[in-house]
Amino acid sequence: MTRSAVPGSVPAAESPAPAGARAESPGSAFDTATGVSRDGDGVWRADLAPDWDLGTGILNGGYLLSVVGRAAVLDSPHEHPVALAAGFLRPARADRATLHVSTAPPGRTTAHATVSLADSTGTLISAQVTTATLTAVEAAGSRPDATPVEKCLPLTEEGARSMPGVPFPGLMRQVETRLDPVTAGWVFGKPADEPVHRAWVRFADGRDPDPLALVLFADVLPPTGFALGRMGWAPTVQIQVLVRDLPAPGWCLVETRGGEVRDGWVDEDCRIWDSTGRLVAQARQLARVARAPQ
Repeated sequence: MTRSAVPGSVPAAESPAPAGARAESPGSAFDTATGVSRDGDGVWRADLAPDWDLGTGILNGGYLLSVVGRAAVLDSPHEHPVALAAGFLRPARADRATLHVSTAPPGRTTAHATVSLADSTGTLISAQVTTATLTAVEAAGSRPDATPVEKCLPLTEEGARSMPGVPFPGLMRQVETRLDPVTAGWVFGKPADEPVHRAWVRFADGRDPDPLALVLFADVLPPTGFALGRMGWAPTVQIQVLVRDLPAPGWCLVETRGGEVRDGWVDEDCRIWDSTGRLVAQARQLARVARAPQ
């Protein structure tokens, strides 16, 4: 989860492109920031990057889970992360990190791994990752009605200055985010009755989405409490991400919905559609209710 800022200007939308192409781009900010290097059998090293934080130096959970997913894929005979279930043990900041990947004997279509991510303070994430090799599936689009991207509200650093006490996340410099005005009343001081966010997202440097990017996008929007006017940090405690298909190039539509809010806890469901309207990922997480930034 993360915080966000208020909108600025919006350029025109791009047309959707066919699915199936590999998205990884040499030198892209995401691939660099999630890069890992082998340091032994089942051991990987990573430099957790400061540019993917929430505005307070604390790193975004989706970014951290993408690092975990990359290590799991590189230790698998299969190409894509398709199911990730992770517990977040403590907040993470930019640091040198170690990943331990323990793999089970792989199957013909899937492989399973247990991955831990630790920095100098101790273990940050404990995760179970299933990998497989996805192929593009021709399917009818199921995307809900949403405001066209060119009419949506971009989250900008300039806009953050009009919202005292809400720092601008470094994450938002990396992921271009356009809020659907239907669910963005909180930006203008008009909270909604439902904890729902809907937004178009893509990498700011033009990198196309792929299954690893969908892991990040599943945790990229502001906490749903923002929609109710409840601002502040809402740390993810546990999350499950399911990647259902290879996304087409272009914008992804992300929708998050809050569920029960009780005793300081909230559950959130997320769905992601690609530029052709196909559902390509789902997620569910348990988080603490938003509280004042640390």
